[in-house]
Amino acid sequence: MKIEYAKVSALGDRQDNQDRAAVVVAEDAAMMLVFDGMGGHANGAQAAEVGIKIVQDLFTAADLPIFDPQGFLYMALAKAHDAVVKLGADLAVDFRPRATCAVCLIQEGGTWWGHIGDSRIYQLRDGKLVTRSRDHSHVEVMIQEGAITEEEALNHPMRNFVECCIGGDAPVPDMSITRKKMLRRGDVLLACSDGLWSGMNDDEIAAVATRDDETLAENLKTLSIQALTVNAPYSDNTTATALLWLGE
Repeated sequence: MKIEYAKVSALGDRQDNQDRAAVVVAEDAAMMLVFDGMGGHANGAQAAEVGIKIVQDLFTAADLPIFDPQGFLYMALAKAHDAVVKLGADLAVDFRPRATCAVCLIQEGGTWWGHIGDSRIYQLRDGKLVTRSRDHSHVEVMIQEGAITEEEALNHPMRNFVECCIGGDAPVPDMSITRKKMLRRGDVLLACSDGLWSGMNDDEIAAVATRDDETLAENLKTLSIQALTVNAPYSDNTTATALLWLGE
């Protein structure tokens, strides 16, 4: 694989950074991971730390390229959930550690996505959005039902209310696992926490992330600064990984 990749994580206007992110690259596959500890619950940072380690370790131990990408993503996220549930086994339900997550597997000229909650994955091309994940959130349900628009969702009072996450209750949460999405040379994949996307619309993200007059790392830094600026003085932890596909 011929790729470039980058990572950024900013504190924002918070006391601590509960996001965790990684890009793991091997000869035949790569994986982008973003886990966002939920600040309204105890030990959100620990939930993100434990969750990302489980998935990362499973990927590095796997035979690559992965034979069943969809099955692997489901298994990995389920194991991450179980591990985070154990963290809060002795706590009341409302106080158990929780996190949202987005995991992007890249191999064999394509990409498979798995996510839970409102951490997102984008596929961008030539300054435009090809596709993105759809949040497991209250406002996303309202968008799909036609009750509100994408623009109205950005400032909706319940925009931070997620329908599912890892951790908390024992049953495996709802998750979205995609089929293979083919990649073209120049495509940019972006996995990020809501601290990045909540201050910017899809067109703005696509335009900045795919600029060819700057490096991928510079583009990602610019995205982060814009999100922090727009959301100040209440910006959240702002974390993202990006990968530029240059072919095989």
